[in-house]
Amino acid sequence: MALQPKPHLSFEDWLAAERESLDERTEYSGGEVFAMAGGTAEHNGIISNINGLLWTQAKTRPCHVYASGMKLHIESAGAGKYPDLMALCGEQRFHDDRRDLLLNPSLICEVLSSSTEGYDRGDKFALYRSVPSLREYLLVAQHRVQVDLYTRDDAGRWILSSFDRPADEIALPSIRCALALADVYDKIEFRAG
Repeated sequence: MALQPKPHLSFEDWLAAERESLDERTEYSGGEVFAMAGGTAEHNGIISNINGLLWTQAKTRPCHVYASGMKLHIESAGAGKYPDLMALCGEQRFHDDRRDLLLNPSLICEVLSSSTEGYDRGDKFALYRSVPSLREYLLVAQHRVQVDLYTRDDAGRWILSSFDRPADEIALPSIRCALALADVYDKIEFRAG
């Protein structure tokens, strides 16, 4: 049986369908649409913790924190993604007046799973690096205390810093916030396997 070519959608066609859908979320890249899987209790707990910590620190400043539901438009790649969390300080830029497709995050956070870790560190990070406003990319393990922070320096190079002790604190200068690992993993139960 021959493989059938996958239909290629335009970015605008994907966006229109995504905005009409109530049942599922998809991501768009290179003309193809990819279904998104649901998250675990650990995944959701970590994102809730980070969202709460950043929101509390940034609430008196012109900063915005978006967890899971806000789409990202990667203009240079014509891609649409749902990062686990995005944040920025200053003016927000959106794709259009619907204000559901952010263009200029300075921080993106992804919680890693065994099925997404390779993509989050590889092809997805390559797409994210093409977002001019992006300064920090935070990768958070959900089955152990481990956070990797990639920071773009003034020369455009990405520098990796790794954290694995609950006493560690992660500075996020792009939004003038910090995360203590003990708080990121608060109430998270690690399971074997």
